[in-house]
Amino acid sequence: MATNDKNYFDPKVLAGIANLGLRARWVVEGLMSGVHKSRAKGFSVEFEEHREYSPGDEIRRIDWKALGKFDRYYIKEYEDETNLRAYLLLDASASMNYASDGITKFDYGCTLTASLAYLILKQQDAAGVVTFSDKVEAFVPPRAKRDYLLQILHALEHRGPAGETNVGNILENIAGQIRRRGLIVLVSDLLDEPEPILKGLRQFRFKGNDVIVFHLLDPAELELPFDGNILFEDLEAANLQVIADPRAIRTTYKAVVQEFIADMRKQCHADSIDYQLISTATPLDQALASYLSWRG
Repeated sequence: MATNDKNYFDPKVLAGIANLGLRARWVVEGLMSGVHKSRAKGFSVEFEEHREYSPGDEIRRIDWKALGKFDRYYIKEYEDETNLRAYLLLDASASMNYASDGITKFDYGCTLTASLAYLILKQQDAAGVVTFSDKVEAFVPPRAKRDYLLQILHALEHRGPAGETNVGNILENIAGQIRRRGLIVLVSDLLDEPEPILKGLRQFRFKGNDVIVFHLLDPAELELPFDGNILFEDLEAANLQVIADPRAIRTTYKAVVQEFIADMRKQCHADSIDYQLISTATPLDQALASYLSWRG
């Protein structure tokens, strides 16, 4: 595979990398190449785990009691309460299985979510993931452990997109389970009733969380570029089918879509929620740059 800058983030190129972990690393390392940034890991009263001492570790962090018990040097790892705790919520409903050219919204969302998790963990912050349709499919709570990415990747790869969408209800349920404030990242096509979605997002904000919405849409969903009579089928309701000529409805369709996007963006901004519309043709670095801009 070519390693020029253009191909680092091309969704079609990334779709050819079967291993999700490798895909995420490819994106993040490409984004961060040439950027030197380090953060000192903090300390807090919340003990996280032990790990074996390695050359270069600070001697003051050695657990001397563990030395007496196990006759080995161990380091105490702490989870810094001032560090970021990120919950990455990925829509895994059937509508995310749509692709007009090369990569489904779900595959794009998986790559984006895995890349964000890799980046967050690389910055020594805590990342967790939730996948959902009309119910929670997987819930991996945020941790800042070095090998935690494997658990996150397993949750993302556990199943493909299926089931109906109920974004608003899921957001309310998850908001009720989160006890500590952090960052909420929603990755979804938002193909659901907008008011319940906004109500759920507001609950996170009411509890003091920061919220970022990555609104994923396929280019064809934005432009309706088809010609001739087309059979349109609802991916979440197989019996719902409509035959239409896109040329006759394109202008009205695009106006409705843009109105929906503009209203969602306006409502999010009114509640101090970061909203980013992303086409699945958009290089991944642009989505990650949005996160890094927020983080800065």
